[in-house]
Amino acid sequence: MTELRPPVVDAAVLAARFAARAAESGDADVAYTVIDTPAGRLVAAQTPAGLVRLAYEDLNGSVDRVLESLARRLSPRIVEAPARLDDARRELDEYFAGRRRDFDLPIDWSLATPFARRVLQATAAIPFGETSTYAQIAAAAGSPKGARPTGNALGSNPIPIVVPCHRVMATGGGLGGYTGGLSRKQLLLGIEGVRLG
Repeated sequence: MTELRPPVVDAAVLAARFAARAAESGDADVAYTVIDTPAGRLVAAQTPAGLVRLAYEDLNGSVDRVLESLARRLSPRIVEAPARLDDARRELDEYFAGRRRDFDLPIDWSLATPFARRVLQATAAIPFGETSTYAQIAAAAGSPKGARPTGNALGSNPIPIVVPCHRVMATGGGLGGYTGGLSRKQLLLGIEGVRLG
């Protein structure tokens, strides 16, 4: 008599099935995927309210570190669900191909403090191909003497590119800083036709 054994199921297959069910049922609070772009690999995360995080993978250590931070700050109920981020992937692809000037993605601002949110919303209003200064953004955010805190808020922008902190320059005309590094800032400004120097 042959002994019946339960089928062996690979743990990765089970994890994929669980992720798919969680994504479909809405049981996950945060969906994520990794998107390859000319500026590097981005970890994109979304809540039901909208895009909450775009992180340069190389600057944040790894996908796992980004997910650990999201688990601490938002929810541990995170699932890899690339289909839920198809709009973000498509709009980023169009931007890098020069076919998109504005992002139409809903934004979840929950990773930003109230001041940072005002700064980032003022930054989001800078038109494609144009720049502003830290002082101008500080004033637009209601803190005309707050250029330094404005720079700090921009440096912690949880959604770079979509919230275009790369468009903010130093008052004297220099590049200033950028969370993704100056070479990425130059790349993004170049895509938008901004002439430097």
